Amino acid sequence: MTAAGETYLERLAARSAATGTVLCVGLDPDPRALPDGFSPDVRGIERFCEVLIDVAVPHAAAVKPNLAFFEAYGAPGLAALERLRRRVPADVPVVADAKRGDIGSTAARHATALFDVLGADAVTVSPYLGSEAIGPIIERPDRFAYVLCRTSNAGAGEFQDLAVPADPDLDAPGEPLYLRVARRVVAWGPGGTVGLVVGATAPIELAAVRAVAPGLPFLVPGVGAQGGDAEAVLRHGAATARPGAGRAGGGLLVNVSRGITGAAADARPADVGRALGAAALVWAGRLPVLE
Repeated sequence: MTAAGETYLERLAARSAATGTVLCVGLDPDPRALPDGFSPDVRGIERFCEVLIDVAVPHAAAVKPNLAFFEAYGAPGLAALERLRRRVPADVPVVADAKRGDIGSTAARHATALFDVLGADAVTVSPYLGSEAIGPIIERPDRFAYVLCRTSNAGAGEFQDLAVPADPDLDAPGEPLYLRVARRVVAWGPGGTVGLVVGATAPIELAAVRAVAPGLPFLVPGVGAQGGDAEAVLRHGAATARPGAGRAGGGLLVNVSRGITGAAADARPADVGRALGAAALVWAGRLPVLE
């Protein structure tokens, strides 16, 4: 439960301080990649995620379920996701990886579904429709949205690297689209309710985004199976200004999914929990809270 008046960034900082890490454990249960003993159906993915939450999340600052892996099963998958949400300890922030973004009236229903029904503390959103499209999601002082900026997938540059002209009103030079997104998002919301998704697979771009948006918290995917640069993320990922700076972890979250779950791929059913917990502990140590 969210304490009255407590912001998402306060909850995240408290958890980061308690665990000493900026690790975020991803819940992306691919039925084709489950270890032996877990059936490739909705029950199997729920059982696997139950184990993952129990043994890996104690080592993490947050947990990030990817909604698509549950929505693919329809109502039973969504019911499983709701049960898993209730399994997460109350002091662990939950980031719903939903990548929502639509007109204002639809965004308001997204906020209700994700924040009020599912109980997410934060969500991922797309900026493509502009600030008004995610206004209802970022207006709540106790919740948070991570706006897609420079993502970790191989084809990210197809649109995100497109050059946009200088904008005198923003005092912005000609720059790639992802930097213009970051520059715009700095002014969105009431303050302290919005951050950026910036991939670890693009360390140069990550540093450039940090320079443009020194105070925005980052959610960084791409470390682990995608081969992202963890050292670069720690060097440039933490905020250097408010609202992210001055808090444990600097508002940084680094998501690891397959880098943890893959450790159990060849484990015997009885050893799956041990393998997942050990992998999470290693990643927690690789992603420490820096002073």
